[in-house]
Amino acid sequence: MHLSLQLILLPPLLMAAFSGLLGLFMPAWREQKTLVGALATAAVAVPFGVAVMLFLGFEEASVVSFYEWMHVGDLTVDFAYRVDELSLLMTLVVTGIGALIHVYSMGYMKDDAGYWRFFAYLNLFIFAMLNLVLAENLVVLFLGWEGVGLCSYLLIGFWYEDGKKVIAANKAFIVNRIGDAAFLLGMFLLFQRVVEITGEGFGLDFATLLSADVLAALAADGTAAIAVLLLFIGATGKSAQIPLFTWLPDAMAGPTPVSALIHAATMVTAGLYLLARLSELVLLAPAMMMLVCVIGGLTAIIAATIALVQTDIKKVLAYSTVSQLGYMFMAAGAGAFVAAIFHVFTHAFFKACLFLGSGSVIHAMHEVEHDLEHRGTKPALFDAQDMRTMGGLKKYMPQTRMTFLIATLAIAGIPLLAGYFSKDEILFKVFEAGMDGTPLYLAVWGVGLLTALLTAFYMTRAYMLTFEGEPRWPEADTVKPHESPATMTLPLWMLAIGSALVGFLGLPLAVTKTMGLPNVMHDWLAGHGDHVGPVAELKTEYHASLPLEWGLLALGAAIALLGVGFAWRFYARGLDADAALKQRLGGLHGTFSRGWGIDAFYRVVVVGVVKSFARDALDPLDKTVLDRGLVEGGAQGVRGFGGFLARFQNGVAQTYAAVLVAGVLLVIALMLLL
Repeated sequence: MHLSLQLILLPPLLMAAFSGLLGLFMPAWREQKTLVGALATAAVAVPFGVAVMLFLGFEEASVVSFYEWMHVGDLTVDFAYRVDELSLLMTLVVTGIGALIHVYSMGYMKDDAGYWRFFAYLNLFIFAMLNLVLAENLVVLFLGWEGVGLCSYLLIGFWYEDGKKVIAANKAFIVNRIGDAAFLLGMFLLFQRVVEITGEGFGLDFATLLSADVLAALAADGTAAIAVLLLFIGATGKSAQIPLFTWLPDAMAGPTPVSALIHAATMVTAGLYLLARLSELVLLAPAMMMLVCVIGGLTAIIAATIALVQTDIKKVLAYSTVSQLGYMFMAAGAGAFVAAIFHVFTHAFFKACLFLGSGSVIHAMHEVEHDLEHRGTKPALFDAQDMRTMGGLKKYMPQTRMTFLIATLAIAGIPLLAGYFSKDEILFKVFEAGMDGTPLYLAVWGVGLLTALLTAFYMTRAYMLTFEGEPRWPEADTVKPHESPATMTLPLWMLAIGSALVGFLGLPLAVTKTMGLPNVMHDWLAGHGDHVGPVAELKTEYHASLPLEWGLLALGAAIALLGVGFAWRFYARGLDADAALKQRLGGLHGTFSRGWGIDAFYRVVVVGVVKSFARDALDPLDKTVLDRGLVEGGAQGVRGFGGFLARFQNGVAQTYAAVLVAGVLLVIALMLLL
């Protein structure tokens, strides 16, 4: 196991250092793009292969400690990793999806001057995420948590010559720090309390933290509720929930493969992973669980309404991610942590496919843009990401179109595709929690249904405006985009196939009961028979009858089909449908377009206040007290004292003799007085 973990963790780290340093000090390395991309991809593919072997041969959870990291008072932290059902599943997602994104990036970034730097950052991102999901204690997990934050900053601001992209990177970094501060407080609280409970040193390891005695004590005095609240605030930052979700849509400033990596397989899943890893602790705080569920529901519906009116194809997908993350938090709040992780798993496939598909489209539209520039007919406001300039791309990009369509239908929840199984599982669990005696869960379930309808609608709208109808770019009769190379379309097909099939790993309860088939995902994570998995779940007294379960399944399917069918028919007329939608929504269209004014609120109330305080209070203090007082005043004082002493260094012997006599008299006086 020691060697296996080294083979998972070290290749991406070593390759990041190797490629980064070589590119920095040997410019010739930067030109070896094929070799750079191939080695970087291998550094993620090898860990995936090792993870597959561990998965196939898995028998029981194990912990490997490499060395003692720190020992301060009662805190003793090991560099230790845990291999169990949950960490293995996440490792497979991170390395599997990550490797496909690496392959895709070899084609997408081949003309970029910072190619070597891009792959160094990608490898470092994968290493940080692997630390997060394999950690055996909260300190190592937090190391990975901060690592993905740093890498996202580097990758979102990858094109740092563009000021807007730098601002987006700064925004992501700063907003995440707010959540991270709460995460740290939660860790401090747990450390202090567990040391008091056990009377021994504590390394924030999961084995001790989740032991029965410690959990009972944490629940008894209310520490569990406060700790879960603080950890949840940390999760809202990393997983983009209200009120800290505003950084994620702006993260589109980075290259498209980065968007796919952040939105599908790595950073945004960290918050859900944290709650699932600590599910036994979270279940001890029912009030906090309700809060998690409500926040998830609100995030899901608000983000869906914003996605409804976006014209930038990547912005649609970005708000879609926020909305889907809201679904996952709804599940966690209802105590259905397996359902939450199942949706993380399926979402990784169809969202990566959608983002990489959008990248393929943008790649082609840049080709159109360059052609128009060459002809001198490019409009001043031409935007390669704006769906209003697209249309009819299915004729030129059949592979991108087909894979995008499969992923669209999957996230819309069309029956038998991945999103249908995982989303319906979440809705069913929230419904059960509501029927168990907490009506507020039923309200959240209703919000989830409405969000599902909106999801089917806005994703079909994005597909129709991009691929169907007539081309809308200038000189479309002679300017023709081309399909992306195989390095980009092959990952698309693999992700599309996954989007179609992986849902069968989590068959609904109604199906398993009727047909006697296993729910592989549930059995793997939560356990079955004598096997006990690492993910705990809420036990409800209410259990829906079999006919009701089938009815809910049919309801979910009907909503998805209704949303897709209506949007397909509505948008068959192209941009006219957008104008009609704007008219029907009335004032709400402006509200949705402005993102409910949340960003504007932050700019005025938070950023504005901080800037005013800095300008009106800190700036004068800085100029008068620090600059003029301490810095300039200190310099002038030293200069004056030096000038005073210089008077005695005038080359006159009588002066030196007088100073000598004065010094002797001073010493004698001090001796007599003291």
